[in-house]
Amino acid sequence: MLIAQLDNSYEFPHPDTALAEPNGLLAFGGDLSAERLKTAYRKGIFPWFSPNELPLWWSPDPRAVLIPGELHTGRTLRRFIRKHPYQITVNYAFEQVVYGCAQRQEGTWIGSDIQLGYQTLHQEGLAHSVEVWHKQQLVGGLYGVNIGTLFCGESMFSKMENASKCAFVAFYHHFLRHGGQLFDCQVLNHHTESLGAKNIPRKEFLRHLDQYQKQSLQAGCWDAQALEL
Repeated sequence: MLIAQLDNSYEFPHPDTALAEPNGLLAFGGDLSAERLKTAYRKGIFPWFSPNELPLWWSPDPRAVLIPGELHTGRTLRRFIRKHPYQITVNYAFEQVVYGCAQRQEGTWIGSDIQLGYQTLHQEGLAHSVEVWHKQQLVGGLYGVNIGTLFCGESMFSKMENASKCAFVAFYHHFLRHGGQLFDCQVLNHHTESLGAKNIPRKEFLRHLDQYQKQSLQAGCWDAQALEL
C-alpha cells in the first residue's frame, strides 16, 4: 500500500489510512512550517524521520497515553524526589531544551528545520518546555505541544540522574491543576511505561483529541514559572 505525498496545502490523509507496518506511517513530504505542524497535531499526527530525509508523518495504532490518576512513581523515584537537588521551571529555556533533546542519540531526528518549526510554535504559545536546573545549569527537560487540554510530549533529555523523570512528575501535577486531561506519549517505550503510560486504540485517542482540543486550560498554566516537585 502506498502512502500519500503531501503537497503545498496543509491537508493530511485521515489517520485511519496509516500503514500497519511500519506502524502508523501515514504520509511523507511537505514542509515543517508552524501551520503544518499545528494542522498535524490537531489531527493526531506527528513528524518523525532521520536527518537528510523527507519528513515522515505518523499516527500509530495503538497510541501511548498517560491518563490522569495513573502516574506511577516507584519507591526509588519517590525517595529521590524527596531529596532531589533540582529546580524545575516552565518555559524558561525552550530553545535550550529542544537543543538538549536533539543531542541525545534518540533525538537525532530533531534537525535544525524542525527545531525552527517548534520554536515558531513556542512563539505562538502552542509549544512549551519544562526545564530542570542544578546549580544554575540546565541538566534535563522536556518539550511538547499543547492542544486544548491535551499535551503532546515530543522529547525529553537528562544529563543527571532522574532529571527528565523529575521534569515530567512536576509538570504532570502542574498540568492537571490547570485542567489538563490527557498526555499523549505517542509510542510506548520503557521510559514512559515506567511512569504509567499505556496503549489505547487510535480511534479512542482520536475521540479524546476531538473532545479535548475544544476545551481550554486555566489561565497561567504556561506563564514562565517555577514548579514544585
